Formats: sequence, structure tokens, C-alpha cells
Amino acid sequence: MVSARYYAAVTRVEVEATERPDIQRVLEAGKFGTDSARSMLRLSVGVGNVLIGMVAAAVVLASLHWMLLPMLLAIALPKGWGAVRSARRDYVSRLNWVDHRRAIASLLAYLTRPHAAGEIRVHAAGTKLLDSYAEMSRQTEAEQRRLARAQASTDLVAGTFAGPASLACYGVLWWLLASGGLPLAVGGTAVIAIRTSTARLTSLVQQVNRLYEELLFLTDTETAIELATEHAIPSAGTPLPSHVDQVDVEDVSFTYPGADSPALKGVSLSVRRGEVTALVGANGSGKTTLPKLLAGLLLPTEGNVWWKDDKGGQVELREADRAQVFAVVGLLAQDFPRWEMTAAANVAIGAGNRLRDMDRVKDAARATNVLTLIEGLPHGWDSIVFKGYERGVQLSGGQWQKLGTARSLYRGAPFLLVDEPTSALDPHAEIAAFAGLWALAEEGDAVVLVTHRLAATANADRIYVLDQGRVAEEGTHDELMALQDGLYQGMFTAQAAQFGLTVPPESPVPAPRRASQPVQEDAS
Repeated sequence: MVSARYYAAVTRVEVEATERPDIQRVLEAGKFGTDSARSMLRLSVGVGNVLIGMVAAAVVLASLHWMLLPMLLAIALPKGWGAVRSARRDYVSRLNWVDHRRAIASLLAYLTRPHAAGEIRVHAAGTKLLDSYAEMSRQTEAEQRRLARAQASTDLVAGTFAGPASLACYGVLWWLLASGGLPLAVGGTAVIAIRTSTARLTSLVQQVNRLYEELLFLTDTETAIELATEHAIPSAGTPLPSHVDQVDVEDVSFTYPGADSPALKGVSLSVRRGEVTALVGANGSGKTTLPKLLAGLLLPTEGNVWWKDDKGGQVELREADRAQVFAVVGLLAQDFPRWEMTAAANVAIGAGNRLRDMDRVKDAARATNVLTLIEGLPHGWDSIVFKGYERGVQLSGGQWQKLGTARSLYRGAPFLLVDEPTSALDPHAEIAAFAGLWALAEEGDAVVLVTHRLAATANADRIYVLDQGRVAEEGTHDELMALQDGLYQGMFTAQAAQFGLTVPPESPVPAPRRASQPVQEDAS
């Protein structure tokens, strides 16, 4: 099945490749041909039926007189040329307007989805979107008018040749009748055969036109599959050590395709199991890119990422079996997907196609204080956590964040990479969430924490402060607070000042290493 092959291929493409506009355009264009194979099969049946009828009519004409058959071909050739030219023109237009079509589809999706309903109504963003849609529609209509004018010109040229050919065909028939070359009794049969052939010819041209257009789109899909395969994550590699103990990043730099400057420059750090490693820094410092390298989603432009065990075994990321790397990594991105599925599926999808274990799903939900909420929904775990569906419910941002965290916990990977995991949580839920992360480290997992909440980083085993893509400072909270005019000290002091606290470098605000008591679950 072409569509299954296409979507399977694009899900294996390297993340870096999808950042390149030239590759993304080819992958997007491939969508148009995912159903072309079925359409071509249906059209082929129609073309076959028309051809059978035309062959029968051609046999009749040839049996009446051999001169009528080439005249019929003279009618067919101009129309066939026009059909191919029109199909090619429409195909090129659609290919050139791929980004435009994507923009329209994205814009319309905002109008109907509840997450944008507030700004669309209160901020009158809907008016702006509709104005943009109207402008895009005008551009699309202008392109359609251009195609219509070009189609009319092509039809005029084709008709200029096909029309005289039709007249000539009837002229030859009249001459044959008048000269006695064709019996008058069969003249009517010849006229009916010519008219039938011409009608079928028109139908044939239309269907061949569509068949050719579908073939072009199918070719695009095959091209997209080939390109996706060319840029696919390798399906094999060097196996990871049997028990990965740490990941070492050595002098790593990374530059996004088309970027003027690297997102990371000469970064070195270590992530060890049983520890919480915190990444902090200003926006744009590279602290979101770095976990993607740790997860194997991106490969370094320069430098190395080593996966090591405690017995001296090590494998570099470029050579590693990436499937094994992914198997030991859990992700919780700041903008994690909110799947339009049931609550149970939203947690269980964290383990991919592994058979769902509802006991473990509930354990993960319990650990993130969302179990009572889900089981209290009208349809419990079978509730679809998205409004607009039957059994659909609306969750708040904080509830979604708890569900996303439960998804990561259910995965059970020994290396957990979390980016701003508490941005939508209230203070009590935030404390509970951080306590849960530290509990994972106590159980032997590695936790990489990206956060702006520096009160949480005070308990991290190791803190790396990123600045413009470089590691500017590293150490424990106490060590970093002791640095005069340090970046971390400045950020921590600035956050403390929001609450009216003064934090001298030699006397940081004390914080418990672990939460000493459970926090009552809330419904936020």
C-alpha cells in the first residue's frame, strides 16, 4: 500500500533533515500521491472500457474503408496532446503551491480547534485569520484563473487541429459516398461509428488526462519515499553496552540547517544514572537542543556523544544502533503532543506499540497525581481527552502536563529528559512533580532537567549553565552560588527577589533534598 509505505518512510527521517526546506517540500508533495494508486486502478478500468469500445468502432470504420481510420487518428492526436499538456501544467502548479496549501490548511485548523478559541474571540484573532484566508484565497483564485486561461488556449490550439480533422473526416466520407467508393447503404453506419468514436475519444482523453496527473503525483510520492529512505535513521548500528551507566558529551557543536550560527558550541558534560543533571540558561542558550542530542534525535555537527557502561564499554552516537538509544530514553518536551485519543492511550503511547498494561498505566497516573481525576471522568480511562468528540472532555494545561509526565513514567526508560515539566502546575503540584523526578534518580535512573525554576535546581547533582550555546558554568548549586558575578548566581538571586528574598552568595536558600510527605492531589 503506497500510503502506508509513504508514512512509514517519513516517520524514519532524521530530525535534522526535516529542518531543511528543500527536503520538507518533497516530503509534503508526496502526500498528494498517497491515494493515487487506487485512483489509477479505477481510472485504468474506465480507460480499458473506453478503449475496447474505440477498438470496436475502429474495426468497423476500417472494415468500411481504410481511409476513415487515419482520419480518426487525426482527430485523436490534437486532443491527446492538449490533455497531456493540461495535466502537466496543473501538476506543476500544485507542486509550486505546496507551501501555500499547507498555510491555508494550518490557518483553517486554528479556526475550529478549542485551544485557540479564546484569542480568536477575545483578541479578534479570528478576524485577522479570516482576512489572511481571504487574501490566500484570492491568490489561489488568481492561480486558478491563470490555469483556466492556459487551459482555454490549449483547448483552442487542440481544437484548431481537431476541428478541421473532423471536417476532413466527414469530407472523406462524403467523397467516398459521392464517388461510389462506399455504398450508400452503409453510409449511415459510418456516420454512427464516427460519432461514437469521437464521443468515446473525448471520454478517453479526459480519463487519460486524470490518469497521467495521478501518475505524476504517484511519482512524487515514490520520490518522497526514496528521499525519506536516503535520509532515514539507520536501521542498524553498533549495539549499546548491556548496561549503559552514563552519557558523555565531548566538545559537541551543532548547527541547524540554514542557521547563521551554531546552537551549541564546544559543549562537554556528563549525564550519569542515579543523578539529576540540570540544564539552565537564558532563552536561546541551547538548553533545548542539547537534550535532542542526548536522545539521539540530532547528531553533532562536531564532537562526540558517548554511551558508556561502568566496565569501560562505550559506543559513539553516530555508530550506535539508534533504535537501542531510543529504547533507553524517555522524553517530556515542553510542547509535548496532546493526542486526540483516550486518556489510557495518551499514557500508554509512551511505550509505543508495547502491549498496554493498565496496572502500570494507573501506577504512572498515581505517581503524577492524576489518577483520581481520570477515574472521575464520565467515561474514566475511556474518555477522549479532547473536546468535540463523543466521550470528549477538556483538560486544563496543568492536567495535561500531569498526563504527559505519566506518559514518560510509563515508558520506564532509564534516561529521562524533561523540558520545563512543571510550567503549568500550581505550587503544590510542582513540588510533587520535582519530588517524583528525584525519586527516579534515587531508583537509579538518570534525569536531565531543563527548567527556569532555579529553586528546583538547588537539589540537582550537577548543574550546567548554558550561555549562547556554550557551557559557561558547571557545578553544584553551592559551588555556582559561590562564584562572584556568576550567571547562575545572578539568575537565582533575581528569581528569589521576586518573592522579596535576599540571597547572598555565601548563604543560599536551603531546600530539602527530597520531599518528606506526599502532596494532596488537586484538579488543576
